[in-house]
Amino acid sequence: MDNNTQAPLLTSKDVGASAHFTGDVEDIPPINGIHEFFVQFGVESKKLWYLAGPAIFTTVCQYSLGAITQTFAGHVGTLDLAAFSIENSVIAGFSLGIMVGMGSALETLCGQAYGAGQIDMLGIYMQRSWIILFVTGLIMMFLYIFATPILLLIGQTEPISHLAGKMALWMIPQLFAYAANYPIAKFLQAQSKIMVMSYISGIALVFHTFFSWLFMLKLGWGLAGGALVLNSSWWFMVIAQMVYILSGTCGRAWSGFSMSAFSNLWSFVKLSFASAIMLCLETWYFMALILFAGYLKNAEIAVDALSICTNIVGWAVMIAIGFNAAISVRVSNELGAAHPRAAKFSVVVVVVFSFIVGVMLAILLVIFRHQYPALFANSLEVQQAVYALTPLLATCLVINNIQPALSGVAIGAGWQAVIAYINIACYYIFGIPLGLTLGFAANWGVKGIWIGMLTGTVVQTIILVWICYRTNWDKEASMAEKRIKKWSGQKEVAGEQ
Repeated sequence: MDNNTQAPLLTSKDVGASAHFTGDVEDIPPINGIHEFFVQFGVESKKLWYLAGPAIFTTVCQYSLGAITQTFAGHVGTLDLAAFSIENSVIAGFSLGIMVGMGSALETLCGQAYGAGQIDMLGIYMQRSWIILFVTGLIMMFLYIFATPILLLIGQTEPISHLAGKMALWMIPQLFAYAANYPIAKFLQAQSKIMVMSYISGIALVFHTFFSWLFMLKLGWGLAGGALVLNSSWWFMVIAQMVYILSGTCGRAWSGFSMSAFSNLWSFVKLSFASAIMLCLETWYFMALILFAGYLKNAEIAVDALSICTNIVGWAVMIAIGFNAAISVRVSNELGAAHPRAAKFSVVVVVVFSFIVGVMLAILLVIFRHQYPALFANSLEVQQAVYALTPLLATCLVINNIQPALSGVAIGAGWQAVIAYINIACYYIFGIPLGLTLGFAANWGVKGIWIGMLTGTVVQTIILVWICYRTNWDKEASMAEKRIKKWSGQKEVAGEQ
């Protein structure tokens, strides 16, 4: 990469607090010996946690909006909990996977452009993503409108399907909040402007908790009150983040709305679609777990117990997604700045921390295994079912803390299409058939379904570790340079994929 495309712009006021992370002109030196390893590990840890800390807080807060609504629904009634769980996991979960996936194309493009000093393109990329995601939202809206017949078609019980379908209609505003929010999030993350996102998410969570209790329980509005508060909380975050961007704090990264956003849209759609497939296959995988539980005997108890477990897994995964966001920024910035060794070493550091955090969460869960089920449901039968799943849940916390971090590496490097194929093989050709075999044919029930699907995640994680180990990071830096030239409108390099 030419020297004039690298660091100088990254030390300007446009970059903000992250300048000292990606502004170094030279790559890290080769590591020889244990002492040098730990020195570089300490340096990279500071860079990673500068990003990961606020990102973890932000993702936990945003996930907790739906999780808290689900928790209050569990105190309204078992049918309400099952209906909201299905809507939140199947309908909203399906849409969320598509929106986050398509928005994640910006993590590759914005991150690598930022690392190379092409700051002006970030706002254009975000606007292109908005156009694509809002059109996608209009298409996805039919899923919400026809949620009841769709749920009945796939075998859910009538009471759950009708109530979940009503809830889905109420949650259409959240769908378009997803479309607006995730491009904004990737735009800010690429510049390491994550603290403002954490402040806004924290404020939203505090008000969301209070008003959910007020409307759902105190005033007795039930799921209708939950829908009102959940929609309002998501749109509050979108509006607050846009006020921050429009105030001029992002410098040259945001220079206003531009007709350039409508150029090269089809190529952007293809990249967004590849990103969506990769992340949707992961999101829908756990959505399928809830669906399969609906086919078991005593489906309401099975769905309630699994929804509580996936709720907890979701909170833990939000921590991992904080690492996902941080490592995608680190890898994309360093590859964009032609620092392959720094990109490679950042992968080592994030895997170590992801494993440590996952083990700590599993230990806490085991320690409080007798207490935590009562926080999510009043039914003793549901609590006992959750308690029986605790060992499996603890194992899941460890595995599912590492896998999203590795997916972040893939996003930062632009490997979305390759990872999509791996997800299809590990999840849908191997994991789901194994889970169904153990759950239904072997009559292991919920445990069998979960064990089979968790095995698919383990296989996928092992493959991702192997890919990261075998990657030629010098080649990836060269690919990043070609990608930046292509998407910034420079002459396309022959052979660019």
